[in-house]
Amino acid sequence: MATIEDVAKLAGLSRTTVSRVINNHPYVSEAKKQLVIEAMKQLGYVPNSSARSLRNQKTEMIAVIIPRVMNPFFGQLVESLEIAASEYHYQLIVCQTLYSAKKELDYLNLLKTKQVDGVILTTLLNDWKQIEPFLDYGPIVLCNEYDQKANIPMVHIDQEYGGYVATTHLIDQGHMRIAYCCGNIKSNVTKAREKGFRKAHSEHGLQIDPKLVFQNVFTFEDGKKVLQKLAALDNRPTAIFTGSDEVAAGVISEAKKLGIDVPTQLAVVGYDNQAITELLDPMITTVHQPVKEMAHKAMNVMMNQIKYKNYKTKEVYQLPLSLIIRNSTCLKSPERLN
Repeated sequence: MATIEDVAKLAGLSRTTVSRVINNHPYVSEAKKQLVIEAMKQLGYVPNSSARSLRNQKTEMIAVIIPRVMNPFFGQLVESLEIAASEYHYQLIVCQTLYSAKKELDYLNLLKTKQVDGVILTTLLNDWKQIEPFLDYGPIVLCNEYDQKANIPMVHIDQEYGGYVATTHLIDQGHMRIAYCCGNIKSNVTKAREKGFRKAHSEHGLQIDPKLVFQNVFTFEDGKKVLQKLAALDNRPTAIFTGSDEVAAGVISEAKKLGIDVPTQLAVVGYDNQAITELLDPMITTVHQPVKEMAHKAMNVMMNQIKYKNYKTKEVYQLPLSLIIRNSTCLKSPERLN
């Protein structure tokens, strides 16, 4: 923890001068004020008197850190979190990282400087050891993401089962050569889904072709590019399990352009059950995640954290998911598998 002496040393000024700046004392030059302010920022120094004041005030603001605003899943999650927050007369600050670990830490400083009362993390881009020190300044809740090492509340879905049930459905349809798309490879959500994908293959004695595994696939355009690569293969897959409905939509769009019929020549499974799944022809088979329920549970947990100030408590809430079968994988009537 930085001290006033550390600030004075870094600024190249006396302790007295630093103290005068902190207490808004007159007759301190603007140049010296800037030196002190910059040193305090670099060291993360918060004056004791200010820290006491900050700890006792509430902003009635919650920061929610997401990777991409344009991702329909995170857009729906943010909307649901905002509705839940308003029930407690709180507001949200939406922070987009674009999968930058540095940005994630920068946004967590909002908690440290008490610009927000709590932070909801929907992805985890840094190691938990880098996140944990921020609990000294307020509550953090993981929503969607999960980390076994974290000693905080977590509200999430069984992503391994999601990957497993989606892949099993394709195998049950007779597909033995299945392509796979995933997002951020460092995410525990991504790792769990892939584990389910591999588990389904293993149980059915099937091998996974590394050429059919695509990483860091996030957008509609990414889905189109994946389909282009698959179309160029001599031994094409007959099915693909994507990491999101957005990617699945890109795959189907490009398949139509290239004259590849879905589902007879290529079955497609999405993830999240966004509105786009019912707008395309064929409609997309997808894994439904209870986003509204997850958001309300996360906000309820956050409010309890703020109220009781017990920030370092591990609580795990796992919500159910289901597979919604539509015409992108089979020609019979849609159905839901729990």
